[in-house]
Order: sequence, then C-alpha cells, then structure tokens
Amino acid sequence: MSAFVRNAWYMAAWSQEVPNDGFLPRTLLGEPWLILKASDGAHVMMADRCPHRFVPLSRGRRVGDAVACGYHGLTFGTDGACVFNPFGREVPPEARVRTLPLIERHGGLWFWPGDAEKADPATIPDFAFIDDEHDARDWLVMDVGYELISDNLLDLSHAEFLHVETFGVNGSLFECGKQTVETDETGAIWNKWDMDSSRAPAWTVPMLGEGARVDQWLHIRWHAPASLALFIGLAHEGTGRTQPVVPPMANPHILTPKNETETHYFFTRGHGAEAEAMARKVFLEEDEPMIRAQQAAMAGQDFWALRPVILPSDAAAIRARRKLMQMRREEAAPDAA
Repeated sequence: MSAFVRNAWYMAAWSQEVPNDGFLPRTLLGEPWLILKASDGAHVMMADRCPHRFVPLSRGRRVGDAVACGYHGLTFGTDGACVFNPFGREVPPEARVRTLPLIERHGGLWFWPGDAEKADPATIPDFAFIDDEHDARDWLVMDVGYELISDNLLDLSHAEFLHVETFGVNGSLFECGKQTVETDETGAIWNKWDMDSSRAPAWTVPMLGEGARVDQWLHIRWHAPASLALFIGLAHEGTGRTQPVVPPMANPHILTPKNETETHYFFTRGHGAEAEAMARKVFLEEDEPMIRAQQAAMAGQDFWALRPVILPSDAAAIRARRKLMQMRREEAAPDAA
C-alpha cells in the first residue's frame, strides 16, 4: 500500500516562490518536480527528470515557456512533450515528461498526484481567509513525517506543554476547556476547544488588568491528506464573543510530504525579523524536536502496531488517521486502477 494518498490535493508551493523567467525545483511525495510559470500566467508542474539520460531538468534552462535539458538539449513544453531535438528533426514520441494538474488558489499552487480525471478544483480546501490578508507567506521543511505533524496540530492540548514560552493558554484547556470533535459537510474534521470564563493570558494584563476573565477558543480544521487551518479567539467574558480583546486570528498550516520522513510546512506569519524568529521558534525549537524524538522512538514501526494509548484529546487525530487509512485502502483496491 502506498505511503501517500494520491487522489487528493496537495500544496506544492506558494505561487510567489516561482520565478517569472525560471523554475522552482521541489521534491514532493518522494519525487522530483519542476514548477514554472508560463507567459500566459498559468503554472505548470512537470517531472524534474529528462527521459533521455535521466538528469534533472532543473540543471537546464528556460527557453520561452519550455525547459531545455542541460545535458543534451532536449526541450520540453508545458504539456510535457518534447518540442525540440537538437540532433535531428524527428522527435521520439516517447520523449515526454510527466505533468500533473496544478491549480493556483488562495496564493498557493495545488497539485493532484493521482487519477487526473478525479481532480476536481472545487475540492481544494477553502483557505479564503488568507486571500486578502497582509501577513507574510512562509515555508520550511520539518525533519519528520507529515502524519506526526498532523497529529501534533490536531491535538491542541500540547500547547500547554510545548508552547509555554510562546502561546500557551495558561492552563485554561484543563481548568475549563470543553472539547468538541466533528466532521462537516465538506469532509473536514474539526477539533474545537472552548474555554469560557478562563483566566486571561499574561500578555493581556496591560489591557485587561490582573485577575481578568475571558472567553477563549481554539478551533482547528483538517482536510485530507494534511491541510489544516487554526482559528483562535479571545473575547471579553460573557459577551457572546461579540467583544474581542484582539481581532480573531486564522492561520493556515498546510503540510505536504517531501518524502516519508520529511515534510514541507506552509504557513503565514507577521512581517519582519521578529515575527519570523517567533514562527521558527515555535515550529523548529518547540514542535520539531519533540516530534523528531517521537519518530526516532517509533523506529519505523507502524503507528497502530505500537498500540498507542488513546486519550480523549486524541479524538480528532485518530479520526484523521482512520480517514487516511480508508483512502489508502480505496486506492489500493483492484477496481481503483
């Protein structure tokens, strides 16, 4: 059974990462790909391997809307077909590279690695909340598998332990938190923590004073295979959330496997060096070391074979893992080919 679900949308890059006159090489789902922007504004995703001698096309150059191999000059158009053979007029029909459906949506480039006939752009997860926002769009690679990162994000209770110095919620999850796990009409899985009449976080004391009480909420949404969105709110106590202390926040946490043990992590943050440093502290100094230690301790063994203890706070992550298992089984079925 494949390590990755294929019939699903993954994010390959932020569109701003792709140079206008060049290309962006990126390893996705264990395979090398090349992403370029054509003169008509459309983005193209092709295999980063020449079918002649298998060298990376990313060692070549752009020729208009085509890519010329840097080894022998075979040149490939946006549909993957060879359009120029410098050694003769005839172009071998097998001289083509694989291309994938690629759609620009919400500032990101979404690709479909499975059956192209099933690639419905309407099923790309809704991240419209970042369309007009002014935050910086960022990306990093985590040295851990994507399912473990999804587990970590869907288990919001870890913030009380790993993120004490950055955005811990002051013990409110345990004192007054109420958890709800649900699946919506789009198939998204939600893990919602609502903390009414909770102690206000320390950073709000200058605004609210000592001993203030607030209504807080942390809601996270998961679309298969691993596109998540986190919604955070903090309002004055007893106002029905109509009087926020600060504007509600929504953040994308979009994961795409680089391979089985590394993950591309796409997110947004505030502009400037301080915001960048804070994001990297949260992801790379607080989250990643713990998840990397978890991955090492599992030593390549299957999650379920290790018979994990399941806590109520794990409900959303377990539901997501079961959904991925179901999708893999469906793709592996004989009649799915």
